[in-house]
Amino acid sequence: MNAKQAAGYRAAQLIKEGMTVGLGTGSTAFYAIEKIGEMVANGLSIRAIATSRASEELAEKYNIPLVAAADVDRLDIAIDGADEFDPEMALIKGGGGALLREKLVAVQSDRFVVIADSGKRVAHLGQFKLPIEIVPFCYEWTLRLLRSRYNVAIEMRMNGNELYVTDNGNYIADAAFGKIESPGKLSDELKATTGVVEHGLFVDIAQMVIVGYDDGRTEVIEK
Repeated sequence: MNAKQAAGYRAAQLIKEGMTVGLGTGSTAFYAIEKIGEMVANGLSIRAIATSRASEELAEKYNIPLVAAADVDRLDIAIDGADEFDPEMALIKGGGGALLREKLVAVQSDRFVVIADSGKRVAHLGQFKLPIEIVPFCYEWTLRLLRSRYNVAIEMRMNGNELYVTDNGNYIADAAFGKIESPGKLSDELKATTGVVEHGLFVDIAQMVIVGYDDGRTEVIEK
């Protein structure tokens, strides 16, 4: 069992009968969905909302019942990965491009559980480039504004020779901030920027981080 699998499987144990569950996106969330699918096959009855088309397809493969957002007031729990997490459980997410849907699901959940291998633990956020989802209309203006405001390297994410397009039809700019001294302040600034739809800073959202190790051990960190 590898580190990601260990974390994903441990998180799946938090799922109980009758819950409505948010399914994350990415290589670590894959293992959580895989385990939840096994639990459903063994008789567990739940409903789920997925944070990406890829996770929807995975849920359908494992016969996990998906429900429309209109039919759900709150989620009991959401389980998702992270690209980085710091000692305060602030996160950078969005390496897989699903940050908007991931944040929508996370903030609508009574319990947001992050799963990650030990290499994602950092003293300060920012080594991983921060994804910023921006609208396609006049995206050049938004990119120019961000570059001038922060004076850091910010590049448009590409898919081959084309601009990367999210499941929501938007673009992503990846910003190399380096050490982020105040994630909360930066989060608020980016959110208030016209042209920015969402960003990958998740501050004061996670209640638990499950860390997986290569020997199959897990560590649970809670606020």
